Amino acid sequence: MDLNAVHMLIKVAECKSFTLAANQLSTSQSRISRTIAQLESELGVRLLHRNTRNVSLTPDGCELVDRCAPLIAGLDDARKLLLDRRCEPSGTLRLSAPSILGRVVLTPLLGQLMDRHPQLQIDASFTDRLVDMVDEGFDAAVRIGPLQDSRMIARSLPPLRWVTVASPAYLAQFGTPRTLEDLARHRCLAVYNHYLGRRVPWQFLNTDGEPEDWLAPQSVTFDSGDPLVEGSVSGLGVAQVMEFAVRSHIEAGRLVRLLPQCEGRSRELALVYPRSRQASPKVKVLAQLLLAQDCW
Repeated sequence: MDLNAVHMLIKVAECKSFTLAANQLSTSQSRISRTIAQLESELGVRLLHRNTRNVSLTPDGCELVDRCAPLIAGLDDARKLLLDRRCEPSGTLRLSAPSILGRVVLTPLLGQLMDRHPQLQIDASFTDRLVDMVDEGFDAAVRIGPLQDSRMIARSLPPLRWVTVASPAYLAQFGTPRTLEDLARHRCLAVYNHYLGRRVPWQFLNTDGEPEDWLAPQSVTFDSGDPLVEGSVSGLGVAQVMEFAVRSHIEAGRLVRLLPQCEGRSRELALVYPRSRQASPKVKVLAQLLLAQDCW
């Protein structure tokens, strides 16, 4: 069986179009059609439903694609791995990271990476959605929390720390909380995690010096952490946010740090990548750059 023909079949199934598949494979529509027709003849089954509007897999075509797609993907990974081992970093580095971390921290660092390696291109997805790196074709991701996927390798980065902040204007109007009891009477900005189905708790040190979850009053709730910075700076309320995201605002006096004596929230941070990308020069230079950073 011609693996190139199977590759073309998989691409047509993904694109649902001979034209789009031909563009992605840098070949002609007629060549793809002819090659798949020869595969159908060899196997004695029909693999595609064809009409003037679209193209779709037959049941036999679905079975062939389901069985062969992982094999084709594995061969493609092996080819990329061997090419990467003997090349300088080049091509496209697909990277995923949480939204605010990507915007504030990674974007400037990616500029440094491209300055050092001009043949490198970046395709970055900054989202709070947990992407499937293998299925979605990512080379690497920066992730918060412990590694939960055995297909991945994790390189530890400096941990993330959280601080509690409010603007001077807000504190002038509502007063400065000195204790958690005071804080419970303030307008707090929280995040609702739809994946977990609950609000994300804040965290402070208890009387034993151990981190303990604390649910802020549900004054204003957002579906991501991005608005917390803008909301606290504008005087909307008190927020607990990652320290790197508000460091410049604190230094400039636009935000005031609250309750530093009982701050306790921190999370593991890691650069994560598939085991098949371990020897990739693109991933190696990214890891070297991120590991060289003192703090986030």
